[in-house]
Amino acid sequence: MAKSEYNNEGLFQEYAKMSRSRLGLSGAGEWSQLRPLFPKLEGKKMLDLGCGYGWHCKFAAEQGAVRVLGIDLSEKMIEEARRRNAGAAIEYCVCGIEKYGYPAEEWDCVISNLALHYIADLDAVYKKVQQTLKPEGIFLINIEHPTFTAGVRQEWVYAEDGTPLYWPIDDYYLPGERVVNFLGCEVRKQHHTLQQILMGLLNNGFELPAAEEAQLPEERMEIHGMTDELRRPMMLPGKRKESIKRSPLPVF
Repeated sequence: MAKSEYNNEGLFQEYAKMSRSRLGLSGAGEWSQLRPLFPKLEGKKMLDLGCGYGWHCKFAAEQGAVRVLGIDLSEKMIEEARRRNAGAAIEYCVCGIEKYGYPAEEWDCVISNLALHYIADLDAVYKKVQQTLKPEGIFLINIEHPTFTAGVRQEWVYAEDGTPLYWPIDDYYLPGERVVNFLGCEVRKQHHTLQQILMGLLNNGFELPAAEEAQLPEERMEIHGMTDELRRPMMLPGKRKESIKRSPLPVF
């Protein structure tokens, strides 16, 4: 059985120090672009794939969702979600994204935020999400950008004075496992090309009206190091036009 990187105590403790962990959605750089993508959730059901602390689950419940399920492979993440973001309409379960049952036409909205870059077979997940969405259901994803996942250990090359010089990329067209340095810990992620991410959606029956790389909002540029984030994209997608809607027929 696969194990979550976030069951590693060292990584989990470092992750707890991040602004998204301490402040919730307001501390997540992508939230200003991701929030407008959500459909109206009042009276709806939402599934969160890789829910982490459960911030999106709590948001869905606050918007009136009648059932919310958050799954995550990390027992530590699920424990934290139950502690911080519990609710009458919310259920949490320790389960891998690949292992969930995906009952047919069960969910109005499926979201996965910064979790699919740990998945080797995106097509298999896309297919399962397609079957578990109700007609006209919405699939919202935010995945690490291929330029980011193709970075050599996901680290800048620095000048002697510590200034980031450039972001090295290697083996872009060789998808698969990459061992990276994340929060000072060795972490295994999966690199996927842009073609795999986008065409995988289209080939599995989703509509993709447009795609734009996510950018951090202007108000976060004052935070130390944030201007460097403009030098290479980190996440995909973000804005409203990138919403991925279920289609009754495959899109070619």
